[in-house]
Amino acid sequence: MSKLMINAEEVAEIMDCSVRDGYKLIKEMIDEINVKGYITRAGRVPRKYFYERTGLEDQEGAS
Repeated sequence: MSKLMINAEEVAEIMDCSVRDGYKLIKEMIDEINVKGYITRAGRVPRKYFYERTGLEDQEGAS
């Protein structure tokens, strides 16, 4: 089972950007999720939401 949450380091690796930019992307996604009324954790977003928002395919979940 893959991890449910994704952190800035993973975002940076996937998006080919700096970790700082990874944190910025996560912050944007957290703000979007909070508007919907969901509980969030600083520095992490649901992996599924990340892949939906970026339009990328989750290679770990593909079988």
